[in-house]
Amino acid sequence: MTRLAVFDLDGTLVDSAPDLHAALDRLMAARGLPGFARAEVVGMIGDGARALVERALAARGQGFDPAALEAFLADYTAQAAVETRAFPGIEAALDALQDEGWSLALCTNKPEAATRELLAALGLTGRFDAVAGGDSFPVRKPHPGHLLATIAAAGATPGMAVMVGDHRNDVAAARGAGVPCVFVGWGYGTLAMAEGARIAANPSDLPAELAAALAA
Repeated sequence: MTRLAVFDLDGTLVDSAPDLHAALDRLMAARGLPGFARAEVVGMIGDGARALVERALAARGQGFDPAALEAFLADYTAQAAVETRAFPGIEAALDALQDEGWSLALCTNKPEAATRELLAALGLTGRFDAVAGGDSFPVRKPHPGHLLATIAAAGATPGMAVMVGDHRNDVAAARGAGVPCVFVGWGYGTLAMAEGARIAANPSDLPAELAAALAA
């Protein structure tokens, strides 16, 4: 059966912090609140749009407001690929994996609509057999059901899949699903989040690390 590499998106395949940062700053400005430093935004990424907006508002002493989330989603979705780009070496790594017979899927906590808009803008849509956002299923990472549903949607089985991500949510979802995980060293999460998972220091390391993770 075909091997499946299931990728996280933000901080793993793409550097989306610039556009997330810009959208958050526009949201804050519309409410008369100060914006953020890039490091603050990076620290808030990983748990989906609602958590991002909730954390941003809390950092400015504000409670969560559904209207703020709605405004953020509309604004960000329309401008998700202004500065966002695939990390250097990612497209070559995906090529190498596909050349070696791997199928690819995407499992991200970013809303599915914004995810698909971003993939289309970056010319990455056709690479994935399944694209699952944070609102595609009743659960999302770190719940293992999000990963398992993505694997099923790609027509694969957990025994032939590897999760690839940069956040503790990716590691936890993989562990709960009984799937090996490769943690990427260039993303937004700290290496401590790997919690014993194999680490790919560079995108060029992915083919070897995924093969080793699946064989372990």
